[in-house]
Amino acid sequence: MLYLAEVQKKSGGFIGGGKADFKLLACQRGDTWTGVPGEEVIAAPDDANYNAGALVMVELSNNRQVQRHYDAGRPLVGILQNFSNQAKKSKSQEEEIDQWKQSLTFQSQELNRRELELETRQEQVEQAEADLEQLDAQRQEIEASQQELDTIKEDLDRKHEELQGAWDHLNGEVRRFDERQENAAQQAGLDETQINQLQEALERLTNAVTPTEGVREQLNLAYDLVNQQQATLAERQQSLEDQQRLLEERRQQLQQDHEALTERWHQWHDAESALNTRRADLKFQQQLLLSKQANVQGLSQQLQSQSNLYQQVYELLNTSDKVRLSNKVDVGALDALALEELQKTVSDLEKDLEKVSRFVNDQEEELTLEQQAIDELQQKIEQANEFDRLQLAAELTDEQDRYQMLNETLVGQRRNLLEREEVLSQHQAVLRRRQGLAAEETPVNVVDLEPILKQIDGSRQQTSETLQQAEAEIKEIQAQIEALKQEIEQKSNEQTTGREELKQQDGNLKTQEAEVGVIDGRIQLLTELLAPLQEKADGMRQKLDDMTASLSQVQEASDYQLQAIAEVKQLVSTLAAGDPSPAVSA
Repeated sequence: MLYLAEVQKKSGGFIGGGKADFKLLACQRGDTWTGVPGEEVIAAPDDANYNAGALVMVELSNNRQVQRHYDAGRPLVGILQNFSNQAKKSKSQEEEIDQWKQSLTFQSQELNRRELELETRQEQVEQAEADLEQLDAQRQEIEASQQELDTIKEDLDRKHEELQGAWDHLNGEVRRFDERQENAAQQAGLDETQINQLQEALERLTNAVTPTEGVREQLNLAYDLVNQQQATLAERQQSLEDQQRLLEERRQQLQQDHEALTERWHQWHDAESALNTRRADLKFQQQLLLSKQANVQGLSQQLQSQSNLYQQVYELLNTSDKVRLSNKVDVGALDALALEELQKTVSDLEKDLEKVSRFVNDQEEELTLEQQAIDELQQKIEQANEFDRLQLAAELTDEQDRYQMLNETLVGQRRNLLEREEVLSQHQAVLRRRQGLAAEETPVNVVDLEPILKQIDGSRQQTSETLQQAEAEIKEIQAQIEALKQEIEQKSNEQTTGREELKQQDGNLKTQEAEVGVIDGRIQLLTELLAPLQEKADGMRQKLDDMTASLSQVQEASDYQLQAIAEVKQLVSTLAAGDPSPAVSA
């Protein structure tokens, strides 16, 4: 089974050492990796020459023995690339899911709006149907009243014709009466038969006169019905006018809301433009960060070269007798010392030099290990992709910082070691000369390297300061990038929320506009229905007014006829009471 493990070594001294172990971190099961619970450590084979902290791939048998092991660099790169691809695919799927969610949300809102609109229209249609039913009932009542009035008018016309016939008959009887009256001049009076005939004719005329009280009562009832209908129509008309006023106010409010929503959309687009500007700033800062990191890497290499040059000059001091540091020993004072005291001084210097030499050697080995780690990280960076390069660059910066700190410590130690060697050499030369073990040396012109070392050290210090300044700038840029990321994330969330709110308000305005349109249609429909009803009511009133005028004329004629009949009856009665003897004798 394949495992991802970390190399562990028990450190000792400056160099580190001890047998290596593999700490199991993760286990491959099919195409997935799972973490290893607990702290499971497997002894590494002898050929495992990895540095401490390195990541390796280990194949274990069923009895937990190491079968094969190799560096985990390239496999981890493949795993990370696969993970990155899966993350991108998952992000793409999440974005697609979010788009589907937004689309479904918008469709749901649209369906809810349409459902609400349909319910509103259904209620308005039901109300309009109720109003139509009421208006139809009123129309039927008006038509029934009109039919009743037509019947009354026909009855009046019929009775008027009967009255006209009776009046014609009366005129005939009057003519005959006149003729008889002319004959009566020749006769002494009317016989009883003639008087009876005249009285019967007068009774028929009296009965033929049409009574107008019943007709006038019906007309009054029709007037009441028409007035009631006109009052109802007036209420309906006032209600329509009120609804039209409210509708106009609602339209004005919708116009104001629409203008406010348009202004908010403008503000949202301005904020979106500002957000895009901040995103461009973030991209620029990221590019600037990469440039600064490349500059830091160059400065680190330059600092390493200067340190190597400094070390080479020091090595030149150790390998040549023609180059020395400045004289640090007073030879005259050494000559004045007792020989035993001089020997003791030389012995102390030798012991001290041995201690310092061991310490410097340990530090040099540790520095060599740090340089190897830096070289390995640089190789990994050259082979890594953009996703892993940033993390490796951060690790490289840390390793370079440790190397610089250790190298700066060694600068003084190396210089101290060389000075001690130079002092010891001068003491030993004086001691050998006083002991007679060496002949007088001829003065040799030596090269003083201390100014060169100071110059190299100054350049290195300047480079170090520049490197520190660049690293400080990188930290500042990283802080700015982090702040920009947080700001962009916050603004992006605010823009998303604001866009959803504006879409919801837009949907609400469309719903209200649809409701206003339905109400406007209803008002127009009721207006179109009320207009003919009002015309019919006005026409019925005009007919009633005409019938009332006709009835007044009929009433006047009837009164005149009744008066004339009464006069004829009085005349007949006078004639009947007269002397009838001439008629009898005849």
